[in-house]
Amino acid sequence: MRAVEFQEYGAPEVLEIVTAGIPEPGPGQVTVEAAYVGVNFADLKARAEGYRVRSLPFRPGLEVSGRIRAVGDGVPGLRPGQEVAALVDGGAYAEVVLADAVTVFPLPEGLDLRTAATLPTVVPTAYALLHEVGRLRAGESVLVQGAAGGVGTVAGQLARAAGAGAVYGVVSSAAKAEHALAHGYDEVFTGDRFAADVRRATGGKGVDLVLDPVGGDTLRRGLDTLAVFGRLVSFGNASGAEPWQVGQPELYAQGRSVGGFSVLGLARSAPDALRALAERAFRTVSDGTVSLPVTAEFPLADAAEAHRLMGGRTSTGKLLLRVADR
Repeated sequence: MRAVEFQEYGAPEVLEIVTAGIPEPGPGQVTVEAAYVGVNFADLKARAEGYRVRSLPFRPGLEVSGRIRAVGDGVPGLRPGQEVAALVDGGAYAEVVLADAVTVFPLPEGLDLRTAATLPTVVPTAYALLHEVGRLRAGESVLVQGAAGGVGTVAGQLARAAGAGAVYGVVSSAAKAEHALAHGYDEVFTGDRFAADVRRATGGKGVDLVLDPVGGDTLRRGLDTLAVFGRLVSFGNASGAEPWQVGQPELYAQGRSVGGFSVLGLARSAPDALRALAERAFRTVSDGTVSLPVTAEFPLADAAEAHRLMGGRTSTGKLLLRVADR
């Protein structure tokens, strides 16, 4: 089978098509004949920095849609030929993908394989950030960093559907602002001056919930935008800054709180909780509450081009690799 791997860290050019053996599922596993693979910023960090890379060569990719090829022992409820989406801890850039059955999700009725590839990381993450960790209540205000990306696109729609009083976003360009405004946002700010923009938009009150995948100075400025009793949820460190710390001086005086979320961390530590979360989140797609536009699609062999586009910070929505015509 064909797969995409890298043998050294570096620019997108280190990604190369290789011929590999077809994996066989062990107990509690399945193999999936891939139709589409989602491209995520974590894939770029793996290639460039070794993020979550156990050893080289390494095959990136966290999410895949397709049909089950084979089922290992002790896997109830899944069968060969069944259409599924799967979350994997690396290895999805391939024609056949090995996955733990606990993170393989049969597709809801009416959901096509192309749309399904956008779901495993993005939709459960956005749902958890708002509802499980952020505890958004009707009438509250939300600020989302990276509002035009995959998670940001979904978070704006989910916040609006949950009755948020105001949904604000932060992006890096006017083109991205236009995309976000079409997906649930009331106002979108560009650049590093978002803290002043939030104070203006809220009359100095601040926002009730901040969602931050950037870290570093951006996270610090996000803390400054919180209202009394506000919450910030961190779900990434795209800035590459040193791990942040927060304590009494930032939190106690106004009753603020900070939480965190990783969909891969939940998959490892509490797979049953992930399944329940994914089922709730996927329903928001099948019932039409949320749509996640695929804004670019590349053949598997052109994975480097997908990485260049995402790495250029001009992409919006979701990027996919097309593995096979289905």
